[in-house]
Amino acid sequence: MIAALRRCVPVIAMGVAAATACGDQTSTSAPPPALLPEAGVAAPGPSDSGSDTASTDTGVGPFAAPFGLDARPSNTTCIARPRPPSAASIALEDAFPSLPSFDLPVLMIQAPGDKTRMYVVQQGVPTGPQAGAAQIRVFTNSPTVTTTSPFLAFPAGTVTVGGSLEGGLLSFAFHPGWAANRTAFLSYTVGSGGFLTGSRVTRIRSTDGGSTLDRATEEKTFLTVAQPFENHNGGLVAFGPDGRLYIGFGDGGAGNDLLGNAQDLGSLLGKMLRVEAGPTGPYTIPPDNPFAKGGGRPEIYAWGFRNPWRWSFDRMSGDLWVGDVGQDEWEEIDRVERGGNYGWVTKEGFHCNSINPVPCPSAGLIDPIVEYPHTGLGESVTGGYVYHGTKIPELAGQYVFADYIQGTVYTIDGSTTPASPRVLLSAPTIYMSSFAEDADGELYIVDYLGGRIWRIVRKGPAPADTFPKLLSQTGCVDPKDATKPAPGLVPFAPTAQLWSDNAEKRRWLAIPDGAKIARAADGDFDFPKGSVLVKEFKVGERRVETRLLMRHDDGGWGGYSYEWNDAGTDATLLPGGKTKAVGAQSWTYPDRNQCFSCHTGAAGRTLGLETGQLNADFVYTTTNRVSNQLATLDHIGLFAAPLGDVSTHPRFPDPFGTAPLPSRARAYLHANCSGCHRPSGTGTGPQDLRYGAAPADVKVCDVAPTAGDLGVTGAKLVSPGSPEKSILSLRVRATDVKRMPPVGTRIVHPEGAALIDAWIKGTAACP
Repeated sequence: MIAALRRCVPVIAMGVAAATACGDQTSTSAPPPALLPEAGVAAPGPSDSGSDTASTDTGVGPFAAPFGLDARPSNTTCIARPRPPSAASIALEDAFPSLPSFDLPVLMIQAPGDKTRMYVVQQGVPTGPQAGAAQIRVFTNSPTVTTTSPFLAFPAGTVTVGGSLEGGLLSFAFHPGWAANRTAFLSYTVGSGGFLTGSRVTRIRSTDGGSTLDRATEEKTFLTVAQPFENHNGGLVAFGPDGRLYIGFGDGGAGNDLLGNAQDLGSLLGKMLRVEAGPTGPYTIPPDNPFAKGGGRPEIYAWGFRNPWRWSFDRMSGDLWVGDVGQDEWEEIDRVERGGNYGWVTKEGFHCNSINPVPCPSAGLIDPIVEYPHTGLGESVTGGYVYHGTKIPELAGQYVFADYIQGTVYTIDGSTTPASPRVLLSAPTIYMSSFAEDADGELYIVDYLGGRIWRIVRKGPAPADTFPKLLSQTGCVDPKDATKPAPGLVPFAPTAQLWSDNAEKRRWLAIPDGAKIARAADGDFDFPKGSVLVKEFKVGERRVETRLLMRHDDGGWGGYSYEWNDAGTDATLLPGGKTKAVGAQSWTYPDRNQCFSCHTGAAGRTLGLETGQLNADFVYTTTNRVSNQLATLDHIGLFAAPLGDVSTHPRFPDPFGTAPLPSRARAYLHANCSGCHRPSGTGTGPQDLRYGAAPADVKVCDVAPTAGDLGVTGAKLVSPGSPEKSILSLRVRATDVKRMPPVGTRIVHPEGAALIDAWIKGTAACP
């Protein structure tokens, strides 16, 4: 995965919003783990954030002691395992070998709740007597099927393919309530004299129980957009997991967006749209669309696209993945969020477009998840799907896509962060116009020129996968009671508290016997190979997730999420990201590549495990003692070099304690933002938001943002005395793509927002 996963990477002054996707955080919904004010001041009483193992129950509260533990526990079970296999050897097989070939197919889908049939969209030929005679064909979902039948037929002259061959019947989508309302939506291009002039989205119904669509009496125009040129039409329509209809349009064509449509919020071109689409009536605007209340076309969901030809939703996480076709040099994959600007025409991939100066103005632009160059790897990306089938487990949770020109199938491996996509298969004779996903999560490829439907299958035997699928199998918990940590784990808690959407968290570290922790010059811990960091999340009384951060034998780290079952007895390894309802809120499980957009190399990967964060008292429930964490870890021999007197080492204040307001705000920024905003970090801009940075090096006060002003004229990263003009305050309160970090939190943290606002209000002048 290419770096700068901006869902979690802060964009300038990373608005201290909330917890990172996979960091070592604590929650303000639970009592603070250590109420330590500034260094040198005696700490008030600590609070219980320790282990759930059996404690020494004296009937008396925890008592102060020099050390929380007497000896280092032996850890022979919670050791980093070999990575799950991610390299799949795949092949393509003709999914329906007895069917006649399709004519210029561009899409295949299934109806909601119906596994028995497949529907293929035929674009329509561009010239000749049958020009514009597009079709949708339906057939039985069986490898032995021999015939197809028309589901919808357009007479010749109805649709216009155009000279670029990017028009015609481009897609259709079943309404989620198809079984009851028999309603679908079509997307196609129209024109005059063979020249393409517009895009049309229509609503259409079946009047024969779903066997065919009745165009003669039941097709109604839903949305029309004029097309100034014949290429870059986009054209896909699909319903999202939120039940809204999403529509993708390209920038209107020609080259380098001559009319500036992609960045024009008054145009629907170069955009992803989202509307409420019922079985009858005109569309309406979802109230949380970015411009529902003005400032741009209310249909717009995200913008800055060149040609979003094929895109999809991750069926587990709900993430929207878009393959945006590039211009002359770079193809890109975007993971799109509401309100995001994905850069075209200013940027192509991560790079300034050749028509722009370098550096180009990149304020407010979001980089792609991955890019690849035209030099040998391809020239036209076809967006695919995150794989959630069962037949190729080593692909689970990975995004699979292709290049149309080269015929190469790629994947983004979610367990690592590669600099480029990994090749799965090369098939230069197959022109991959689209991917398809069936109800079981298995993937297919639509062959545009060959007219075949290819199924992606494993080639050869499955590689050995010994990675534990249940938390109880990891060796990091009691195998008979997964709610209890294994005896070799050592509990800890960072002082600076982070927000994780009302979650209460517990953390442990596990070091292989005989290994020790080194410390970097800035206080970050450097863990030996084999180490495991364990973090448990509870919302209310319900355990929802346990994350393991492992340092593998290759020296790299891997992040793994386990989802607790409803009974609270065990948790299952997730192959990718996921979002689900937990009580009255949504909970997002990160996919494996999201962890390291925030767990940066510059931050030492292990957020929260550093001298300043652990130089605080902690309740060790196994011994019923209150003791300093650093002193305890040193006493039991976990550090490679002795610490000495812990009072000589830095300690951070509790952001919600009694230390001076500026110190508490700086600690909050350190915990939430400095993983990316520090020297050599992945965050944009010059900020150094580490707690120990000198005031002159922080570079937020009265500094203009380089990643957008969020629509506030004269905004600064911190505008002294004015939270309403300060990017840090605006980002902590945002709930769309402007939120920082945008992974791991969906709910505004009221106490954190109030802390930052109070600090800004109390700042009369810059240092």
